[in-house]
Formats: sequence, C-alpha cells, structure tokens
Amino acid sequence: MVDNDNDIVMDGQDTHPVTIDVPATSNGIAKTEPNGHDQSAPVNDEKEEKLDDEKDPFIYPARLKRRGLLPTGCCYDDRMKLHANADFGPNPHHPEDPSRIEHIMRIFKREGLVFTGDDKDLKKVICTDPRRYMWRIPARHATKEEICIVHHPEHFRWVEDLSRKPTSELRRLSTIMDQGRDSLYVGSMTFEAALISAGGAIETCKSVVVGNVKNAFAVIRPPGHHAEFDAPMGFCLFNNVPIAAKICQTEYPEICRKILILDWDVHHGNGIQNMFYDDPNILYISLHVYMNGSFYPGKPDNPMTPDGSIENCGAGPGLGKNVNIGWHDQGMGDGEYMAAFQKIVMPIAHEFDPDLVIISAGFDAADGDELGACFVSPACYAHMTHMLMSLANGKVAVCLEGGYNLAAISKSALAVARTLMGEPPPKMDLPKINKEAARVLAKVQAYQAPYWECMRPGIVDVQEMQSQGGQRLHDVVRSAQRFNLSEKFGMFPLYIQRDVLFKSFENQVLVTRNASEARKLLVVIHDPPELHAQPDPLDNSLQPHDSWITDSIPQYIQWAINRKIGVIDINIPQYITHPEDTESLAPKVDERTQQAQIQELMCYIWDNYLQLYDNVDDIFLMGVGNAYLGVKLLLINRDVKSRISGVVNFVNGNLRPVKSDVDTDLSSWYKDNSRVYVSADHACWADADLSRKVMKRRFGSVIRSNVSGLGRMMNEHFKDVQDWMVDRMVPEEEKLGDEMVEDA
Repeated sequence: MVDNDNDIVMDGQDTHPVTIDVPATSNGIAKTEPNGHDQSAPVNDEKEEKLDDEKDPFIYPARLKRRGLLPTGCCYDDRMKLHANADFGPNPHHPEDPSRIEHIMRIFKREGLVFTGDDKDLKKVICTDPRRYMWRIPARHATKEEICIVHHPEHFRWVEDLSRKPTSELRRLSTIMDQGRDSLYVGSMTFEAALISAGGAIETCKSVVVGNVKNAFAVIRPPGHHAEFDAPMGFCLFNNVPIAAKICQTEYPEICRKILILDWDVHHGNGIQNMFYDDPNILYISLHVYMNGSFYPGKPDNPMTPDGSIENCGAGPGLGKNVNIGWHDQGMGDGEYMAAFQKIVMPIAHEFDPDLVIISAGFDAADGDELGACFVSPACYAHMTHMLMSLANGKVAVCLEGGYNLAAISKSALAVARTLMGEPPPKMDLPKINKEAARVLAKVQAYQAPYWECMRPGIVDVQEMQSQGGQRLHDVVRSAQRFNLSEKFGMFPLYIQRDVLFKSFENQVLVTRNASEARKLLVVIHDPPELHAQPDPLDNSLQPHDSWITDSIPQYIQWAINRKIGVIDINIPQYITHPEDTESLAPKVDERTQQAQIQELMCYIWDNYLQLYDNVDDIFLMGVGNAYLGVKLLLINRDVKSRISGVVNFVNGNLRPVKSDVDTDLSSWYKDNSRVYVSADHACWADADLSRKVMKRRFGSVIRSNVSGLGRMMNEHFKDVQDWMVDRMVPEEEKLGDEMVEDA
C-alpha cells in the first residue's frame, strides 16, 4: 500500500512523485505504535525487509526508518495562493500577499532543500542519503468536522458562504472588514484556500506525531492564530494550529497528550490563547509586542476576555499553561528573543515535557518587516528552532503564520528549515538586552512562579510579604532617612497642597527649621540612597550585616547648617508605592510621567516658597543623579536666573542640555554659573565627538571627575563645591551696606 504523504517536494503539484511503501490509514497517514514503529511491519522481520528491497531497490527501506533516518517534511500547495483580494486579483496591494508562500518555496528550491532534478537521480539520492531533501506532505481539504473541533459551526458556514457570494458583495465585505480589529480581505476562493491551509497543518502535525517524518514545515496560508472560536480576524479565517493540535490529541491520545504551541509572531495569537485558556494539556507561549495593549490585536472589546498582557496566565485547570511575553515596545531583536528563550521559554517547556511542539511561525518580527519593526535575524530563528528540537524527542511541526516582507520571510523560513534538516545554527553575536525588556522578562518570571518550579528561584511573593507586615525597602529607607535628618538637623516635611503631588512626594521633601529666615539657601534634588550588598558565596542569600546604604547628602547638609544656610532636601523616588501594589517587580515611573511630576513639584516649590523668601540673598541648586532633571526643568519653566547664585550637578547618567526658545540667554547663563561633575566612566568620554559636544554651553560647565559613582564623586569634590559656593555668595557686609542705604 502506498503512502503519498511522503513524496519529495517538487514544483507545485508533483506529477511523478517518488513514494514510500508504508502502511496507511484511510486518510493516508501511517498508524504507528507509541514506539514509532508501523503496526503492520514487524520490527525484526528481516524477510519482510528483503522482500521490500527486492520489489524496488529505490523504495525507502523500512530498516532506514527504524534506524531513525527520517527526513524533514514539507507541506505546500499552490491552491492556497487562490485566496486573494476581490479588488486586486491574485496580486493584491495587501500585506498578506499570496506570493508569501511562493517566495518561501522558491528559496527552498534555489538553496537545494527541495529536489528539482531527474527521477533517476532522485532515486539514487534516496538510497544513499534519505535525509538530503525535504519530503513532501500533500495538503488536503480539512473537513467540516475537523474545523468545528475548535470553531463554531456558524463560523464555518460564514466562511463557506464566501464562495457563493458575487464579486460586488466580496468587495463590500473586504472594505468593511479591512477596518479595525477584523483586518481581513475575502475572495471567491478564500474558503478553498482556508480549507487547504487547515488541512495542510493537520497532515503536517500528524506526520510528525506518527513518525513518518522527524519534523516538518507547513508553508501555508491564510494564517490562523488571530481567528477566534466564532469569528475571523487579522488576516485569519480558520485557526490552523489549534485545529491540528486537537486532531492529534483526539486521534493519537497515547502518544500525543501534551502539546506545546510556541508563537513567535510579532502579534499576540489571541485566537490560540482563548481556545486553550483553560486547557491543562496545551501550553501556549507567545512572544509578541504588547505596548500596553496598543499594538495589534490590542485590547479586546469585551473587558472579560484576556489579552496579550503578561498577567494573563490561564484559567481553571489551565492556570499556568498560558505564558505571554509581551514586549513593552517594538525594536526588539536577537538579544531579547534569545534571553526570553533561555530564561522563560525553555525552562518552562522542559518542565512541561510535551509530546509534540508546534511553532506558530510568524516572521513579522524579522529584521526588515515594516509592520513588526523588530530586528530578529535568520540566525536567531535558527537558534530558537534548535532549542525547541530538544523537546518531545525532536517532534517539531512548524506552521507558517504572519510575516509580510518577502525577503525577510524567505530568509527566516530558510534558516528554520535548514535547522530542522540537521544543519547546526550559525554562530551569532548577541547584543546587550534592552533594559526595559529585561524587566519584562523578570515580571513574566514573577507571574509564572506560582505555577512552575523553574520560575521560583529569586522571586518574592509580595502578597505573602504584605500579610506578614512587610514593607518595601525603599519606603523603609526614606522613613529612616527622614528620622535621621529630623534627629540630627531638625528637618521636617514640607507641606505640598496638591492631591496627586502630596500622595507621590509625602515625606520626600524635607526642610530645615531656618529655611524661611535664612539669608542663604541650598536646594538639593537627589536620587534615593544607593544600596550595596555582598551575597553569601554559598547560597547567594543576603544578610543585613553584609548590606549597606550609602548617602553622601548629609555631609552637605551638615556643612550648610554650620554656615547657617537653610536646606530643602528633595528625594526623587524611582517608584511611588501604592497600597494596591502586589507585584514583586514594581515598574519604574516612565520618564515622561516622572518628568511631569518633577516639573510640577519644582515649580510648586518655587512659586509657593522660594520666590516668596525675600530675605534670601543666595539660592544654590544641587542636582544628584537622574534627579538633576529637576534643576533643568526649574530653569526652563521659571525665570529664576536673578535669584540663583549657582548650580552644582553630579551626573552618572543622561547629560541634559539646558536651553530655552523663550530665554535665549539661558544656556550662556547656565554655562557661567554651574559646575557639572560627570563620572569618569561616563560614555561621553569614550567618544571624541561626544566629548566636544558636552563642552558646549547648553550642558553647563562640565568637569570630568577622576572617580566613578555618585557617592564617590560627592565625597571627592566636597571641598571644591564648598569653596566654589562660598566664592559666589554675596558678602554679609556688602548686603548690610545695601540695606542701610535703602533704610536711609
């Protein structure tokens, strides 16, 4: 009996396929036992093998299959190109172009993955090297029963009815559905192509499960991962991968019980997630751009429906079987994706231990795809595929999803196919991971920790900490800081009469008791104290005895008080703790929000306090760390030059220019009245052009420190800052003389 599922992939529809003699079922797929051997072929029956070889020396010998010499499968059918926009025919001006799959097959043939020569040569190759070429898995129409295993019958009928509608109606539907979340076009052959796409996914996965091929690549369209249970969406009609997954579980329950679906399409696979959200035997992991729900498919219309946010981990018995790695922005590349695989994907996948891996392989995160705007290289796709091949005894089925740059999708698919066929992934230099992306991965780990043992090391259960009366350390540090400043210098909180600001900066602004009467005033805007800890070398634990807090601000406050200078101390926290916070990794305030808060705070303090202190002769501003942004915002948003005697900044992060379109003299004034100490290891010193740039007037009077780190810089230049400020202060006798003249 001939099994046509293992024909060599030829041009489109092969007319002279080379066949494999394996027993088949009515649907053309060989049934196997859990050990991978054919039920009808005895494992040690040498006579049976000899007879097979005598019949035709070019038939794929059964003993090669038993030795594990299985080829990589490939599913493709030209008829899937018939799904086209009714307005534009076979070549629509639309990202989901029919030529997507054609370009992939073209590069497979050009690079020698698919045999295109003479049949005689092909037979010789098969005998000598059965794994040299990809073996064809013919696509077929999926049945209504197969489609409805995950879709509502009414949805099937809606897609079926497209084949009966006139062109004018199809055009009208395409115009309507290409708007908003539907994002879809339809044509008279859409139903035909969608059936073949789903059928191709089914046959590909079944061929891998039963062991006719070691792994396989289904080059199919239209894609599927956005299609919901009862509706099409996002270029997708039927959800191919869930259909294939459920069919495999149903037909081969003994050898295919647990399935991992890994979706690396740049868009979240909302359809796959929703179909398996409470399924304990389907692990869905998606790497996608989320952007707080603003990136397609965005937030669903029904607020009760989960989206691609990282906190959506499944429901009921499927809790923990949904893993969303939702990037904060576009622009992610090899570093971020490899880190996600190493830290999240592979540890969870190994713990899950699947029987089959299905990759929902959208290539729109590839470098060059304008819709995705990410930078994943073909080499990275190869490495991710290679890692997934370590699961499920290598049973990996790749099903094409998105990807809309024809060159990028072809090169990426080629890299995946070569890896499936046994080529080692190419060497790859990994760039540094984006800092915010690293925080995303840490948060994913925290959300998944309750469900996976491999995710628990290093994760703190915040709710448990709160139930035990725990406090976040930065709140404890500021409370201790306030207590110490109060005890030592008599400082107390400055009242801020604004609801939002008061809640955010409660206890963050402290003043000395002489601030309103002092003739001179020092305003310090600084980052929180620095934390340092030495982990135990054996168990990596932290002990209070081996942890320190360093804060160089008090020595400046002490110096100011000794000289009867009033002080306003402004601590700018990285994050404001709220009672409802239960995340183990609280997000930092984004720069735009933080800038708005700091600007409002600085202007409030100036308007309600500083400018009202008529008796103050000298006001000095000191910015420390990232918080020195407050100095810039005050100078730009208020006309303070006549009241400010000098500005001192300590910088180990972003250097911020001070310039104003309204006050054209501001940059020059800032240059003449500031000292900006920049850390010795700052990036600006490594580049000659940058070094010259920071010396321009808008950056202030920049001085390269001979030490690194905020604390070291403040200690190193303590005496210099004192002398510079004293030199700029108005002498007491001069001011007294002016006052006597005014009285007279």
